[in-house]
Amino acid sequence: KRHHTPKMPYPLSTGTKYRSELIATAASIAAPGKGILAADESTGTIGKRFKDINVENTLENRIKWRGLLFKTPGLAEHVGGVILFDETLRSKDANGELLVKPLMDAGIKLGIKVDKGLADIPGTDGEQSTQGLDGLADRCKEYYSLGCRFAKWRATYKISESAPTPVALLENAWALARYGAICQDNGLVPIIEPEILMDGDHNIERAAEIAEIVQNAVYSAMREQNLLLEGTLLKPNMITPGTSCKEKYSANDIAAYTVRTLQRTVPVSVPGITFLSGGQSEEEATLNLNAMNAMPAKKPWSLTFSYGRALQQSCLKAWKGDDANIEAAQKVLLERAKANGQANLGKYTGGSAGDTSSLFVANYTY
Repeated sequence: KRHHTPKMPYPLSTGTKYRSELIATAASIAAPGKGILAADESTGTIGKRFKDINVENTLENRIKWRGLLFKTPGLAEHVGGVILFDETLRSKDANGELLVKPLMDAGIKLGIKVDKGLADIPGTDGEQSTQGLDGLADRCKEYYSLGCRFAKWRATYKISESAPTPVALLENAWALARYGAICQDNGLVPIIEPEILMDGDHNIERAAEIAEIVQNAVYSAMREQNLLLEGTLLKPNMITPGTSCKEKYSANDIAAYTVRTLQRTVPVSVPGITFLSGGQSEEEATLNLNAMNAMPAKKPWSLTFSYGRALQQSCLKAWKGDDANIEAAQKVLLERAKANGQANLGKYTGGSAGDTSSLFVANYTY
């Protein structure tokens, strides 16, 4: 007599109500030649950027700056989504029009930063976990009603002789997955961002080793919490050595280690990898992205960008807080967006006048 193994009930993915929309949103953001403009800097962080160009950090100036970005002609050809700060989503321009209306009119998806920042994990050497799960479902519902279709939650990891510790790996992986499940349940595509900080003197091999451990932990937690992977995006750092490492590596080295890490950790069902720039210069971030897409390798996902500083730095310098410079600054932004769109296709040849100065900030917070 034959014995049949009883069928286990297949768990429903989170976001079942929004399944088709989540999949379509993620695919749209990671469409060929497109990526994400990260404009979700907090009020404090944008103040630091303004200080560099001697611009006062007022609501009026923040509205002017982000209005400049969002009204850039042709931006939608290279940008599929923009990540916003809460204030920006609700702000209106001088004409009383919602600041985000030009993005919506252009078909660019609105994203929103939903985490509440970082807190130290007790019993560790300064490792941190991300706050913000309390009330997240209600916030996601409101953001969906305001037009948002994706969200961002940033977790950070340190590399040292003792870090990341098992407790930091578990805590951050679980929280990223839970955030993702809550987002999908309320119609938002979650960007999963496990950022390994560049601080340290570790070499690229050590960076790759830790990245594999981190990303495996994250995807294990996501499977346990039944996320719809086709309705997610991953926002990792590229595999680079620590900023104090004396060994030098080429763009091809960084590309090879990064792609290998993704091959070993990220399921094929994930539609897009939207890299953070992580303190690289504008030109470095573009060249490294291009090297990944140009190299012969198995790459079943779109490898693209979710850049903040690496898209805005030259634009900010061109603007200088002066309305007379808006058009010139928009041309600079469009040039950087186009360069990164080309890099997503493996067709960037360099020379788009991207800033080559390092944008690294130790222990960076948004």
